[in-house]
Amino acid sequence: MINWHEALSQWGEIQHNAPLAKRTTMGVGGAARCLFAPYDIAGLAQAMLHIPADMPLLPLGRGSNLLVADEGFEGLVLDVGRLQTYDHDVMTMRAGAGMRMSKLAQKAAQAGLTGIEFMATVPGDIGGGVAMNAGAFGQQVSDCLQQVQLVLRTGQIQTLDAQSLQMCYRSSVLPAGSIVVKADFNLQAGEREAIYERMRMMRQKRRDTQPLEQPNCGSVFKNPTGNYAARLIEHVGLKGHRIGQAQISSRHANFIVNHGQACTKDVLALIRLAQQRVAAVYAIDLETEVCMLGMQS
Repeated sequence: MINWHEALSQWGEIQHNAPLAKRTTMGVGGAARCLFAPYDIAGLAQAMLHIPADMPLLPLGRGSNLLVADEGFEGLVLDVGRLQTYDHDVMTMRAGAGMRMSKLAQKAAQAGLTGIEFMATVPGDIGGGVAMNAGAFGQQVSDCLQQVQLVLRTGQIQTLDAQSLQMCYRSSVLPAGSIVVKADFNLQAGEREAIYERMRMMRQKRRDTQPLEQPNCGSVFKNPTGNYAARLIEHVGLKGHRIGQAQISSRHANFIVNHGQACTKDVLALIRLAQQRVAAVYAIDLETEVCMLGMQS
């Protein structure tokens, strides 16, 4: 009888004991028990029929908002990097989960469509952007998302309207175990050069204020209502604070950077320290924005 590993190999590539550090922008963490990269959406749907029901799943694109435990992940990572289909119809753009948000923003600009310029500055992929309602410069995915296509644990392919995802600041509610595979965005006509100029300005501001030259996992904490996590962390004296090879960035205090050989326990220690210090001084509980795999937030 064919086992589930062999079954999956019909619809994609499977790797055992797959290192995850190199698959995240932070560059830390252990290995996954298995990693599966489906060739296409249909292949992922077929694969779902064979993955054990009790097997934990983690969809992974660029890994720009992910912190993996040093001990790794005792589950199956689904690499959606090949799911990069794209098309557009008048004011609607459709993109696969594996497409970079920055690439979709570029395609929208080329088509003279406005509404997702902010995506030019977001380092993640479409799938993760929908799942966490990614945003920047006062905009977020939910502002323009029309609908999503999902693959369920049952292998069914389902389309849901954006309104049903209960999207709010840096979160959305997806059916348990489902994987975002495609998303439709409703945009507006705009003047091409003005769109490009807005993207240039956003990219420049990001370069000026964030530590893009060093490995990091993006914004570590959500901004509390009426305040900024970076400001709070700086005001309690932790900007530039270092534990091992991990450091709260001296450029932007809501970023933790890897000086080359950081491990997750050092990053986690900085997260805990920032939470404790801010809570003690301001009575504000900082909530993590980064997805913490194998750890408590």
